[in-house]
Amino acid sequence: MQFGELDRETVLDLTVNAIPLGILSFFFVAFVVANPFGWNSVASGLQLAIVGSMMVLLGVLSYYAGRAVSRAEADGESEEPPGVVSGSRE
Repeated sequence: MQFGELDRETVLDLTVNAIPLGILSFFFVAFVVANPFGWNSVASGLQLAIVGSMMVLLGVLSYYAGRAVSRAEADGESEEPPGVVSGSRE
């Protein structure tokens, strides 16, 4: 199963970001609906901007990380760290 450029395994690896996204979404909705601190346009706007921007940035970062992992798997990059020659013994 493919989601754009991301294969099933990559999507499963990226689901760990669903928990922080869920937490950020919960607090964004809670601050809008419950309004626990009262409404001050500057403070509330700043608060919602910070939480909302973190949601967007985490989503974008997750997508690009998944795309990078998917491309690396497709290119067949080795599991060895840079500078290590295959088959060499130290």
